[in-house]
Amino acid sequence: MAVKISSVKRFSKCWLHSVKAGDLLISIDGKEIEDVLDYDFYIDFTPCTLRFETASGKVKEITLKEGEAADSLGLQFETYLMDKQHSCRNKCIFCFVDQLPKGMRESLYFKDDDSRLSFLFGNYITLTNLSEHEVERIIKMHISPINISVHTMNPELRVMMMKNKNAGECLKLIKRFADAGITMNTQLVLCPDINDGKELEYSLNELGALYPAVQSIAAVPVGITDYREGLYHIEPYTVEGAGEVIDIIESFGNDFKLKNGTRLAYPADEFYLKAQRELPEDAFYEDYPQFDNGVGMWTLFKKEFDEFVENMPEITLNKTVSCATGAAVYPLICELAKKAEKKAQGLKVNVYKIENEFFGKNITVSGLIVGKDLTGQLKGKDLGDELIISSSMVKGTYPEKVDGVFLDDVTYAQAVEELGTKITLAENDGKKFAELLLEVTE
Repeated sequence: MAVKISSVKRFSKCWLHSVKAGDLLISIDGKEIEDVLDYDFYIDFTPCTLRFETASGKVKEITLKEGEAADSLGLQFETYLMDKQHSCRNKCIFCFVDQLPKGMRESLYFKDDDSRLSFLFGNYITLTNLSEHEVERIIKMHISPINISVHTMNPELRVMMMKNKNAGECLKLIKRFADAGITMNTQLVLCPDINDGKELEYSLNELGALYPAVQSIAAVPVGITDYREGLYHIEPYTVEGAGEVIDIIESFGNDFKLKNGTRLAYPADEFYLKAQRELPEDAFYEDYPQFDNGVGMWTLFKKEFDEFVENMPEITLNKTVSCATGAAVYPLICELAKKAEKKAQGLKVNVYKIENEFFGKNITVSGLIVGKDLTGQLKGKDLGDELIISSSMVKGTYPEKVDGVFLDDVTYAQAVEELGTKITLAENDGKKFAELLLEVTE
């Protein structure tokens, strides 16, 4: 296998040896290069020899000497993975992509299940897409940690939930990776009366037995949109059902911490909100191992905000700002807005809850608010001098994303024009949110 070079930096080592865009990198020290993981792994063993094939079929070799940096080669490839991203082969009964309405941009319908993206960007994989070659490579290169969507440790139930005959058998890879010293973060997408209850207890115990290779377990509730026609019938979690999930996980976590010094397993914030319970304090989440999975986001955001605001002097601000947020975090933003108003005389903060009309009102997270819902529900409202929204709503160039789009392809610029006000994108950081409200600059 070979990978195509997209460009070569001027005056780099490869440029000086006449390697050009369109040439192929065939191997490093005789080892085939499939993707960036191979490249990064083998290029570290200097001295090493890179073998190229030009567009005309000529073969040339370049040696990276001991002590020379890989960057000195100046190579850029067509994609970061160097080949096509691996798509998901499962038909999970809870798949969110299958619940998207028709007519959205094509990229939103792509189901990723690529082990390389798990290592590079933290994506979660199901293991059903791994060949034996890829398994051996993960072990050989000690690619770690890997993020795994487990859902259940019951093989038969996993086959049913994922509609893949290999979904149960590949659970053995978790034990195999653990034996090889590969660390793993795992997640369970829970569906009422399917993989919770006794099945959840079983999965927690089975994964807990593989600690410390299994570093953390997150349990997140299934997302239910209004577009499930023809799909497996799943009800959203009730107050009672969400509470039962919390009780099971907290009981497991309490026992596990007594024995091992860590909770290991955590319910997502959504479970506490659905159960109408107070979210745990900061210490509960330890070092927030599943933060990006929506575990502890509420608690950490509030802590960061409170610590910053409590330690600053009272100020005077004569302005009105607005915050628009999803239904889930709306109570928290209201609470923090009041604290900001008390700290700054003359500050008025309007907080607006955006109902998700596009996907359905069962979807309450801010990151899934679309442009039409935002502008439609805020039209005619008092937005003051500035509107603050979560940056997760907009896909675009980080961090400003002013060239970006919402999920429904409404652009950031169109939203600004429609609402006639400045729109500021806030990161998921309580301190920075406080700085925006209180106009604090470092």
